[in-house]
Amino acid sequence: MSKFLEKTIHTESIYKGKVINVDVEDVELPDGQVSKRELVRHPGAVGILALTDESRIVMVEQYRKALGKSIIEIPAGKLEEGEKPEITASRELEEETGYRANQLNYLVSYYTSPGFADEIIYLYQATGLQPLEERPDMDEDEFVDLIEVTVEEALDLIKQERIHDAKTIQAIYHVMVERIKGE
Repeated sequence: MSKFLEKTIHTESIYKGKVINVDVEDVELPDGQVSKRELVRHPGAVGILALTDESRIVMVEQYRKALGKSIIEIPAGKLEEGEKPEITASRELEEETGYRANQLNYLVSYYTSPGFADEIIYLYQATGLQPLEERPDMDEDEFVDLIEVTVEEALDLIKQERIHDAKTIQAIYHVMVERIKGE
């Protein structure tokens, strides 16, 4: 048991939504004092670093209401209940890009905002991309443009804050590290 453990005394569920749930917990701190924690519960997600045979990164541009702007991201999506991350990754790649991967490799997983959320993202690399004859239907509330960029173009998009999310920046840095290791 961790010396930093916060014992939950009471949990109040204050919101249950399509994507997240929000709980407020009363916790006993390691020193015996009591505090509140506001926690976002999320089922987890995947991000897919999809690379063409020409080493271009397949990305999508979409509007993000929380940001009030469109950003360019790697394909990604929420885990469905009981779904394994690699299945989610294959499904989301096909839905968002119209590609199927011959090879899907797990890279890393990480918590997005551990101070208040339990969301974990599983990052995969997809290679050997083959266009689907028919692209599956996307979510009814999802509108994206498909783009392919080089690593250098992606770095410029980061500087311009057109790429501005952690999963995408991590994926781009992964490509850069692999490139350096190969030199």
